[in-house]
Amino acid sequence: MQQNQQIQSTQIQYLIGVDGGGTGTRIVLTDRNGIELARGTAGPSGLMHGASAAWKAILSAIEQAFATSGIVAPAFQQIAIGCGLAGVNNKLWAAEFVAANPGFGMLFAETDAGTTLLGAHQGKPGAIIALGTGSVGEVMLADGSRREVGGWGFPSSDEASGAWMGLRAINHVQHVLDGRAAGDEFATAIIDFCGGNKDAVFAWLGGATQTKFAQLAPLVIQYAARNQKAKSILIEAGIEVEKMANALDPNCEMPIALCGGLADAVWNYLPEKLLQRVSKPIGDSSSGALILVRKHLMKS
Repeated sequence: MQQNQQIQSTQIQYLIGVDGGGTGTRIVLTDRNGIELARGTAGPSGLMHGASAAWKAILSAIEQAFATSGIVAPAFQQIAIGCGLAGVNNKLWAAEFVAANPGFGMLFAETDAGTTLLGAHQGKPGAIIALGTGSVGEVMLADGSRREVGGWGFPSSDEASGAWMGLRAINHVQHVLDGRAAGDEFATAIIDFCGGNKDAVFAWLGGATQTKFAQLAPLVIQYAARNQKAKSILIEAGIEVEKMANALDPNCEMPIALCGGLADAVWNYLPEKLLQRVSKPIGDSSSGALILVRKHLMKS
């Protein structure tokens, strides 16, 4: 989604690429020529948290980046910003976000999957499967057309994501607390994280969001090496990744990059056949957002 721009592209002095997810925001600041100047981070800017919260996080990360670079931040009108955000495929959320533009000279909003795809293959054809708080797969064909798999949102989708792992970890805890499954150190660690007892788990669930479920994923990963239940969650995640890969590239012809904060953790649990097809991304979602901005600047 592109906001209607009145500013001349020659007035743009700085470019910003934003990777905004349900857990955190990462931005990269460059000069007009694409030379990286600094990076910044902040809290979540996925649009499920609302446009106001998204902009608050993005502006915080931008402020940090300019402070790190030692450059006095210019007027927003001199900045072109590309945002790859979770939730942009919800048209209402995307419209609210664009309408709340605090004054950037150029603003381009894309799904985080779209910018991850651009970054992973540097704008060339290929596929990505991104695993973070949520999950999604997307492929770009040689003709520029794109197709998405997954990304329906938590809890009905987001397979193999952090939130998906956390939900399964909590379900294991529920079985243990009920006596439907034997207790183990993995369940104990999850219970302790939630407050230490059954009542605390109930209270934690009462306020649980996608982001909070994803906060349990590190415990799943930590215990997988020595706990069968935790290991089974990651094995199941690997199977779900393979399903997405097969849907994106049924003929096994495209390069597939496994991306996102949980990619490395899931890598060792991928089915053997899939390991022969996947690779690491060349760039990340924020670099893909910069590619998006530069493409539009070249056209203007």
